[in-house]
Amino acid sequence: MLEVYSWPWVEARVAETIEVWNGSTAPPAQGGPRYCVKEQRKRERAYDEGLRAVEREARKAPRTKAERIGTQARITASFARFSAAALDLEAAAVELLTDDFLPAGTKLARWARRFDESLSMADIIQACRNAWTACGLQPLLGEPVELTRSILGYSLLYPYTDNYLDRVDVTAEAKHRFSERFRERLRGEELAAEDGREASLWELVGLIEGQYSREGCPQVFDCLLAIHRAQEESIAQVRSGEGWAEAEVLRMSCAKGGSSVLADACLARGWLSEDESRFSFEWGVLLQLGDDLQDVREDMLRGSVTLFSRAARLGVPLDSLATQLLSFSERVGERMDGLPHGTAMLKELLRMSWRSLIVGAVADSHEFFSPGFIEETERSSPFRFGFLRARRERLASREGLYAALFEAFLEAPEGEDGELDLAMPVVRAV
Repeated sequence: MLEVYSWPWVEARVAETIEVWNGSTAPPAQGGPRYCVKEQRKRERAYDEGLRAVEREARKAPRTKAERIGTQARITASFARFSAAALDLEAAAVELLTDDFLPAGTKLARWARRFDESLSMADIIQACRNAWTACGLQPLLGEPVELTRSILGYSLLYPYTDNYLDRVDVTAEAKHRFSERFRERLRGEELAAEDGREASLWELVGLIEGQYSREGCPQVFDCLLAIHRAQEESIAQVRSGEGWAEAEVLRMSCAKGGSSVLADACLARGWLSEDESRFSFEWGVLLQLGDDLQDVREDMLRGSVTLFSRAARLGVPLDSLATQLLSFSERVGERMDGLPHGTAMLKELLRMSWRSLIVGAVADSHEFFSPGFIEETERSSPFRFGFLRARRERLASREGLYAALFEAFLEAPEGEDGELDLAMPVVRAV
């Protein structure tokens, strides 16, 4: 019998995940590969070679369809060379990234721009990140990597909701009413849209309903309601300042992150086993905490309370929290290994992405760590931390240049018109 993903279920999973987190205090056993300075410099040369290739393409400013398609092909090839030389990825892993994940992202971007041309590059990239998580789950659930209508719909929901709820010019009452109406629509109520934002959201929910029936796939809609409630409660972390205890901050982060990826997993197939749901929930917590570490500086500025911003505001070095997060990622990896589907190559690629997220966040927020921890962690990075920060600043200073390339990738090759196949049958029962 399928589990019901009610809020009590979420709270039970939060409690279990916190136990796993609290048991992850020992240094990570695996830790990934180690690099000496000579090896890092070699990989940095490959990084810069790839970066120069991309920037050369951007400066060409492709104007015709043929030129834009050619640009896509050359950048994809450059990415493949970089992945092999700098990240030591095997050919099968590079092929998975370039032939499955990258096309899913570009397909989403093309559809999103046709759906709403006012969506920014940042909005679409945010949606792509979620879609890539869902696509990473598909083979772990025995499904092919594919951008489906429900993954598309879910991935685009939150650029609309997050942007609105973050606006300072919107009253708390208006946000509360918007959230209540969105909840009713997620429950299946036929509400007439009051404005363009609601019209877009209702249509995106309709994409999910068009693939999964509420009667046959109740877990899908349980998940959507769970992440909606978690999002509502997390807003209080910004409004309440420093009044949250550490345990409550962790609870909220687990509920938000866990229910978000749980929804990705349900949308990837329509239903989950107990082991699949627990892995998905823990992966979501891992990604949420990784994002919180990555955003520690911005969260401190805007008053958002996370485990990392709270400790940093108190002047506590983040060494132990980052170590705990790396250890927690290994526990999540062990849960992933218990799943019957997914190749060893895919699972190792996911592990590498988790480590890269955490190590990259340490590099970016180095001032919140002890010098000894920075020195030790840098050895697990294929690039020196100073190099990463310098290249990140370079990328930020050339945002307009990369925006032109983003637009080039919106050009669909011959035989593709940027539309998602919306004629797929509705899944009515599992």
